[in-house]
Amino acid sequence: MSDEKEKDCSPAEEMLYEAELARDNGQSVPKNSRHLIHCLSVIGQIEGHYVLAEQNKTTKYEHIIPALVAIEQDRSVEGLLIILNTAGGDVEAGLALAEIIAGMKTPTVSLVVGGGHSIGVPLAVSAKRSFIVPTASMTIHPVRMNGTVLGVPQTLSYFDKMQDRIVSFITRNSRIREDELRRLMMNTEELVLDVGSVIEGSKAVELGLIDNLGSLGDAMDCLYHMIENTEKRYAD
Repeated sequence: MSDEKEKDCSPAEEMLYEAELARDNGQSVPKNSRHLIHCLSVIGQIEGHYVLAEQNKTTKYEHIIPALVAIEQDRSVEGLLIILNTAGGDVEAGLALAEIIAGMKTPTVSLVVGGGHSIGVPLAVSAKRSFIVPTASMTIHPVRMNGTVLGVPQTLSYFDKMQDRIVSFITRNSRIREDELRRLMMNTEELVLDVGSVIEGSKAVELGLIDNLGSLGDAMDCLYHMIENTEKRYAD
């Protein structure tokens, strides 16, 4: 909502707008708090270039991208809390969102609850500080593609390049070693019908994939500390 539109809106209209924002995009902006934090939830499957079936719970990247741009330029928003419970989804869309979050000057903290699987891993590590609850899990596996796939060398080369991009992003934004990450990706002894690994909260921290084991209160304390000890992202 633009500044001009906010001035023209009545309190009832503002409440309706915020209710629609929470319903459509899973976003909320609390007003009576120590700092103005924007909460962004990434749930279900990340929907990219193709529309998923109606019964799927999805996070639409075309909704999240403009929301992130608005958060970054809005001086009243002091921090961004990203709640993740995702099964993965479109690789390029998820990686695009992760790159945008990683490039933000706004203080950002991510919290994995439930699951941060597949392309949810880059999203989890894209924040300046990441948390995971003890009962959450993260699935790490090679790049996969649904639908018709041509069995030619070019297809395999594309998969390798995409996987290298994901590995590079994760290792640049976390403390996990590249060889350890690739070992987890190519593990053939854990998943029955797939290649990869499922790691739980404490193991993710031990490997350096996630920064801290904790829950909502811990993530909020970290975000408050970042806000209070970080210079303003834009000069007045």
